[in-house]
Amino acid sequence: MALPPTESRASVRTGNALAGWAGFCGLLLAAILVPFFLFGERVEAAASAFLSARPPDWQVALVLGGLLAVDIVLPVPSSLVSTAAGGLLGFWLGTAASWTGMMVSCLVGYQLGARAGAPALRRMAGEAERARVARMAARHGRWFLLIFRAVPVLAEISIVFAGVSRMRRREFLLVSAISNLGISAIYAALGGSAASVIP
Repeated sequence: MALPPTESRASVRTGNALAGWAGFCGLLLAAILVPFFLFGERVEAAASAFLSARPPDWQVALVLGGLLAVDIVLPVPSSLVSTAAGGLLGFWLGTAASWTGMMVSCLVGYQLGARAGAPALRRMAGEAERARVARMAARHGRWFLLIFRAVPVLAEISIVFAGVSRMRRREFLLVSAISNLGISAIYAALGGSAASVIP
């Protein structure tokens, strides 16, 4: 039995939206995971070589903060970098370097989501789906950021989605600043504790 025209159109729209979402999520995951597989070992080796030379603290802070700043587009093991910041720079400077780098990464990810992700989602899944994401972000966005901030891959995805949904910038910055500070302080404390135990 043929579906009525309205039901048929609705099912086509649903199918298109699902296909668009699948394509968009696939592209987002590829953008995060492909660089990890292509460049992960090289980035890690270069960072290890730099740190083994034991440069001055300001250079260490600049490099570690810089690595965390590009974490949104390059495969950086952020938990290891933040822990290294605490071990090499001490708790306070390590926390500051880690927090600063993570905040820059959040801003870059938000801008990528707002400028490239939102138009891509609109083209792939339709304006109705983009609007639905915006409504969900208005209700639950801050919790997604807080919950996923310490989870690899999901942390980056949640930041990009904050930009896609055009989450209010002030709210995004506040939630990101608080969660990044907590994560940076915990890892810096772990790194500092390990450095004090290891001769």
